[in-house]
Order: sequence, then structure tokens, then C-alpha cells
Amino acid sequence: MTIGSDPGHGHSPAAWISVIVTLIGLSGVTLFFFLGSWSAVWVFTGVTVVGIALGPVLAAMGYGVRGPKYQPKGH
Repeated sequence: MTIGSDPGHGHSPAAWISVIVTLIGLSGVTLFFFLGSWSAVWVFTGVTVVGIALGPVLAAMGYGVRGPKYQPKGH
């Protein structure tokens, strides 16, 4: 990578979907932890794990920054 080149991290559908699903999972874990609903805590823990795994999976499917299905937007 050369100095001044944009690595493009965080500006792809894979990154956005991964972050959004992970945030939903972590929000649910926090909410239901304080409400004491342990089954819901474990369900949202699973959602969090799926969200974390979605980034690399979607990037491998071509939705990452350098993937063929990624359409960069001009700034």
C-alpha cells in the first residue's frame, strides 16, 4: 500500500451489514441482561456472533471493498 492511498475499509455492504447486525445483537444482549431474561440474552448473543461472522462471509461472496459486486460511490 502506498502512502496516501485509501484502503477503503468500512465502506462496503459487507462492513455495513456486519456492523448493523452486531449492534442489534449487542443492544439486545444489554437490554435483556438488565431485564433478567437469560434466554433472550443467549439468543442475542447468537445474533452478535452471526453479525461478526457476516463481514468475512459477505466479503468472500464479493461484497467487500475489493469484491466484484461492490460499487464504490464518489465523494
